[in-house]
Amino acid sequence: MVLRKRLLLLVTGLSVASLGFAGCTQQRDFEAEAQAPASTTQVQETTPTTQPQERPADVPYVPTPQPVVDAMLKLANVGKNDVLYDLGSGDGRIPVTAAQRFGTRGVGIDISPERVREANQNAQRAKVTDRVQFRQQDLFQTDLRDASVVTLYLLPDVNLKLRPKLLRELKPGTRIVSHAFDMGDWKPQQVQQVDGKTIYLWVVPKNVPENLRS
Repeated sequence: MVLRKRLLLLVTGLSVASLGFAGCTQQRDFEAEAQAPASTTQVQETTPTTQPQERPADVPYVPTPQPVVDAMLKLANVGKNDVLYDLGSGDGRIPVTAAQRFGTRGVGIDISPERVREANQNAQRAKVTDRVQFRQQDLFQTDLRDASVVTLYLLPDVNLKLRPKLLRELKPGTRIVSHAFDMGDWKPQQVQQVDGKTIYLWVVPKNVPENLRS
């Protein structure tokens, strides 16, 4: 009986481990499974840092298609005077595109050192390393106060956990654009469809409603 229990625990542990998202690029799993109701678990407020962070990723790595990138930047009305923070920046295509086309300064945040290396290589090839930088950081611990535009391709529950931080740290008027997923009862200013994908735009208000603070 004890042996059977140990075997059961071993099999269960292996099954759970096999569900890890690190390096996953299967978009069908990412967006389809995310349609389940989002968790509203609150995240404790942390002190922003610029130091490298290491922990498991919140989401699988799935690149945003380039037409969607272009539409996100257009919807946010990105310009040369903006500072764009891309949270979960992957291969860096959003900050790199913004720098190439609009001269925008950009900061990409990703917890994966592999993705940060790839993004830096892409920035070098695009000759925009003077305009963009990529940091291996926990997006929940990143100081966002310099951003005038924030871009996201995360998951519904991550968006909801991130929402209080965005509204606490970002200046009024900062534009937030999300690919695929909304932010619960914070209604977007605009919603667009691009090649079958949805993108959302919010503008940080001067007076944040109480129901959005947590």
